[in-house]
Amino acid sequence: MAMPVATRPWTIDDLDRLPDDGNRYEVVRGDLFVTPPPTPDHETILSRLTRVLDPYVARNGLGFVYHPHSVFRSEGSQVEPDLMVRAQVTRESGWDNAPNPLLIVEVLSPSTRRRDREQKRVFYVDAEIADYWIVDAEARTITVVRPGEKDVACAESLTWHPVGAAESLDVQVTDVFDD
Repeated sequence: MAMPVATRPWTIDDLDRLPDDGNRYEVVRGDLFVTPPPTPDHETILSRLTRVLDPYVARNGLGFVYHPHSVFRSEGSQVEPDLMVRAQVTRESGWDNAPNPLLIVEVLSPSTRRRDREQKRVFYVDAEIADYWIVDAEARTITVVRPGEKDVACAESLTWHPVGAAESLDVQVTDVFDD
């Protein structure tokens, strides 16, 4: 008779022992997620979003637009969002004491589609991330997730007005996917 093998939850310390092999390693509530390097299309979408977000973030004094290798930690979990907007993270504050991001963006890919829509969505809502955008290149939509609100899939435009900004930002969704 086969006995189930008991496994322990993954930790942030476990992440530090994994190889630097080009994959992205994340832990969400004890589950390990391994993501291969992104495709050029994935990175192009992020570059287009950065072009839209960066001047707005700077003009409104919101901090910086961060990309992978910048992490968000909460409740023993550590993720590397595709893009996030947050106040500057200093050497003194480090990732553990950094303020919550104002915005987290994940671009769906075949290997991340399910976890970005399910586990990470729940994790970000529970962590009280004000805005979580799920970018779906296949559907050509950006789904806006906000705690306590119904998710909204935007195919034409969306408006972002984070706390602390003097003005809102109107994003033309089609600009993110133009070929």
